[in-house]
Amino acid sequence: MHTGRGDAAKRARTRALIPVSADSSDAGCGFCVGDDFERFSQVDDVFSRSRFDPEIHSDKADRFYSTYRRPLADWRAAKGFQQNDYAFRNATWHVADVFAEMYEDDDRRDGFLDPLSMLREGATERHEMGTPERAAQLLKHAAAAAGADLVGVTAYDHRWTYTERFSVQTGGAKPNDLPEDLDNVIVIGQAMDSTLIDTAPSALSGAATGMGYSHDAVVLLTLAQYIRNLGYQAIPSMNDTALAIPYAIKAGLGEYGKHGLVITPEFGTSVRFGKIFTDLPLVHDHPIRFGVKEMCEICNACSKGCPSKAIPDAAPSTDRHNKSNLVGVKKWSIDGEKCFNYWSKINSDCSVCVRVCPYTRDYTRRRNRAWQRLAASPLRRLALWIDRRQGGGERHQTEDWWPAG
Repeated sequence: MHTGRGDAAKRARTRALIPVSADSSDAGCGFCVGDDFERFSQVDDVFSRSRFDPEIHSDKADRFYSTYRRPLADWRAAKGFQQNDYAFRNATWHVADVFAEMYEDDDRRDGFLDPLSMLREGATERHEMGTPERAAQLLKHAAAAAGADLVGVTAYDHRWTYTERFSVQTGGAKPNDLPEDLDNVIVIGQAMDSTLIDTAPSALSGAATGMGYSHDAVVLLTLAQYIRNLGYQAIPSMNDTALAIPYAIKAGLGEYGKHGLVITPEFGTSVRFGKIFTDLPLVHDHPIRFGVKEMCEICNACSKGCPSKAIPDAAPSTDRHNKSNLVGVKKWSIDGEKCFNYWSKINSDCSVCVRVCPYTRDYTRRRNRAWQRLAASPLRRLALWIDRRQGGGERHQTEDWWPAG
């Protein structure tokens, strides 16, 4: 499996195999948005609710968050949850945490509740970038050099912007201010280390998530500053401001999966997304199709593997498990309350659904690219059988990740 940084040429060859759709409508993106659609408030996000809502908030939730901030000697005796594992996991979050905690006294958590703000003033005059096609080419080249594993561009869509942000200080809402003239959204994908994901659930596997966020912060800030230096606006965003998944799909980076995550052709589910809102004129990418929907309809790996039973093995619907689900969108939805309850129980994020997904493979290897083509064909049941026959998604022991003494 990949470790998060595959060969760029082979990744490009993988992308070239994926059919592209010119239809960027809701239907083309795989969305079924109804007339009863309602925009989402970040106050209702399960992580926001875990801090104030008695339906989720508990001593276990407080303990879960505290494990990222304080010494963890003898926290748990279980393998994968020992001091060394937690020490590395917390270290991988350090860069993201520095930005998140820098302005906490001002009721900001940059990258999680508020956009990243550690940026200098840019140029006072706009640099001519040529055509939108040329500007996108230059931007993607710079993004790759800055460390981005995936880059896509799409149009701003107000439906996915939070109606309000969550305030940690008040436990309620605060304004979500975003300039109205930011017409484009750049979506950045950061691959996660699948050798760490293979140990999920464990504190060690949480290191893959932490590194994803920390790398994300560095790449987003670098790229946003580059755009500002050219005289354009750029607002870098991680989990804040707007929903990332619809934008990643619209920007052609992957398809939506049964586990509620984006599945990419290069890294499967093992990837995290950030976004930059900008007024830099850029040509848009288009949604892609490579058989994910059809595979998810016959595969129940994530539903079967989920320790909290938060992923139903059912058809897409408009049903909501609780207030942390969207209103008026027909799709696969997970029960975030069950998911977070398990996280707080084990004192780390889970990632089992990422590990067991048959698409989470190293696509720099020829046999896995061949598997992906088979999965996109009418022989996808054979591809699923091969994955299970090969032991796809098996959990690896954490002691095997660390070098032998």
